[in-house]
Amino acid sequence: MHWTPNTLESGKPRYLAIADAIAQDIKEGRLKDGMRLPPQRKLADALGIDFTTVSRAYAEAQARGHVESHVGRGTFVRGSVVSNRPDPARSSDADLSMNMAPEPTDPELLRKMEAGLGYVSANLIDLLRYQSPVGAERDKVAASSWLSMRGMVPSLERVAVTPGAHATMAAIFSIITKPGDVVLCEAVTYPGVRNVAGRFGVRLVGIEMDADGVIPEALTAAIAEHKPKALYLNPTLQNPTTLTTPAQRREAIAGVMLKHNLFLIEDDAYGFIPSKAPAPIALSAPELTWHIGGLAKCIGAGLRLAYTIAPTARCAMHLSQAIRALSVMPSPLSMALTTQWIEDGTADSIRRFIRSESAARQAIAAEVLSGFEYLSAENAFNLWLTLPEGASRADVVARMARRQIGLMPSDAFTVLGAPTEKIRVGLGGSITRDGLKEALHGLSNALVPNTFMG
Repeated sequence: MHWTPNTLESGKPRYLAIADAIAQDIKEGRLKDGMRLPPQRKLADALGIDFTTVSRAYAEAQARGHVESHVGRGTFVRGSVVSNRPDPARSSDADLSMNMAPEPTDPELLRKMEAGLGYVSANLIDLLRYQSPVGAERDKVAASSWLSMRGMVPSLERVAVTPGAHATMAAIFSIITKPGDVVLCEAVTYPGVRNVAGRFGVRLVGIEMDADGVIPEALTAAIAEHKPKALYLNPTLQNPTTLTTPAQRREAIAGVMLKHNLFLIEDDAYGFIPSKAPAPIALSAPELTWHIGGLAKCIGAGLRLAYTIAPTARCAMHLSQAIRALSVMPSPLSMALTTQWIEDGTADSIRRFIRSESAARQAIAAEVLSGFEYLSAENAFNLWLTLPEGASRADVVARMARRQIGLMPSDAFTVLGAPTEKIRVGLGGSITRDGLKEALHGLSNALVPNTFMG
């Protein structure tokens, strides 16, 4: 067809302006599904620009999912972009009880994220088939590349792409435990592992902690008393305390594991966020560690993916069988998108945004909640807040019910001893910095008994 953009006066590079014009004309109905765009050279001549500029514009439009090119046939419109508008029902369905990463807002980063969908759509039919329960080789190579940022360079036969950290833990529990067995964990720990243990009839036993995490002597005593099947730890920006176990303590824990031949389930959900997190415990005891590098916190929870390293190739085979039985496979659509993002650098850009934005939000919290007692860390997504005397966690959570930040009482996390008057305060999600500041001021009022909240 004889199509040219209405205008290119957008201030953007011309190839982006042309791609934007294609999207706009699809939206307005000027370009309809199946229409053929002018050959690249013909459009270049009509606009008086270089052929390469039009070529880049068509490639950009294809990456956004607006057109599809066929060698020898041309470039065709793929349909209306109206369906690409945000759906308010989706944004209102967020679960504020989860510890969420800040969500990307930078337009250039969002454009890069959306471009990855072009690869997914180009391979859509293949990705709708049943596939390996632990990822194809290309996905495992991408996983290995991502894990190398944590110093992990395992053989591919030990690497599994799994359907999220939670499902991976369930699969591991199904392999190494039976009802009535004991698994050790931190005194206050991630609620997900409590849920998994309950489903499998496994008893969690909490280990005493200090500012550096689980105490090795307490771990040794618990091993002697309970004869556990495994130890579960979340040693970097631990949920909910935000504590990070330092290198020396990690080595001591690995020494106890090796001495007693005890499996470790190392949940490294937050390990990719800080710029200088200590090396995983798995590097000190690889043959005993199930290392779970979840992507929910460092890229996006909706992917439902984790990069898991099994202790041995044989353990990886058992993990594959367990995943097939419990979840069939991780989503091929999510795997393809994530692999593309890792290969083109988008995943690392997302991770760096989350690192920067979480630090900014912690700074806001430090300003607003000055004078209150809490644990935090520069890149953590939450605070572990100790309530002032006279305040109760049930009352504070109830008074903050309409706010856009998630609060979780200590009851959800406590394994050892009685729950204390503490709450986890979430700083992540879609809330803006200004919205966060306002919500935290509301929390500040709610922490003072008998204070009126508007």
